[in-house]
Amino acid sequence: MAYYVYFLKSLKNGRYYVGVSSNVTRRLEEHNNGFSKFTAPFRPYELKKVEKFIKIKDAYKREIFIKKKKSKKIIELIINLPM
Repeated sequence: MAYYVYFLKSLKNGRYYVGVSSNVTRRLEEHNNGFSKFTAPFRPYELKKVEKFIKIKDAYKREIFIKKKKSKKIIELIINLPM
């Protein structure tokens, strides 16, 4: 099974959200339908980028690395990097 780090952008206020899932399509729908208390106030969301990992621990390491930066500028750099 593959795991993905996904990058969402709020169409309401331009904020980014980074998460991990094995099913990005389902997770995006959950965010846009308000199932996440943290992201519900800022919906709708647009999927900006997905990074694939074989091991879930590697996906979580990547997510934590990005979230620790707390930087919109770094997230935008990552999103704009070619795959």
